[in-house]
Amino acid sequence: MATITLAGNTIHTSGELPAVGTKATDFTMIQTDLSSASLSDFAGQNLVLNIFPSIDTGTCATSVRRFNQEAANLENTKVLCISRDLPFAQKRFCGAEGIENIVMLSDFNTGAFGKTYGLDLIDGPLSGLHSRCIVVVNSEGTIVHTEQVAETVDEPDYDAAKAAL
Repeated sequence: MATITLAGNTIHTSGELPAVGTKATDFTMIQTDLSSASLSDFAGQNLVLNIFPSIDTGTCATSVRRFNQEAANLENTKVLCISRDLPFAQKRFCGAEGIENIVMLSDFNTGAFGKTYGLDLIDGPLSGLHSRCIVVVNSEGTIVHTEQVAETVDEPDYDAAKAAL
């Protein structure tokens, strides 16, 4: 379990992020068009998993906007933005913001991704949502970088995620 904060108040996650050097565990989530997407759908590509509590918060929205800009310049790389928001909310946000360079994935129906990757918030006001983290997976499916953001209202380290590629 990781101990992080939300506006300075201590909260916890359900586990630890997967270790660097391990293979990324497969997942299936829902895209904004309600189709399913799995890790295997992105085989052979580098992946940046931008994971956050809700698209309807300022920091989460900022991270999606920033990764959308960054993704346009990354070769053989997909940025997957993952939350427990309904796909409809994700689609609404991307449409309103002109977001086109990232893939939105929703873990709303089972929360299995959050549980498997050890990043569910288990207490505090956002309990049940995902903590803010980054997981970078190389084209061979190996995790090469992780970041559990210590303070939930802070942005992730974009430069560290890009450097891991």
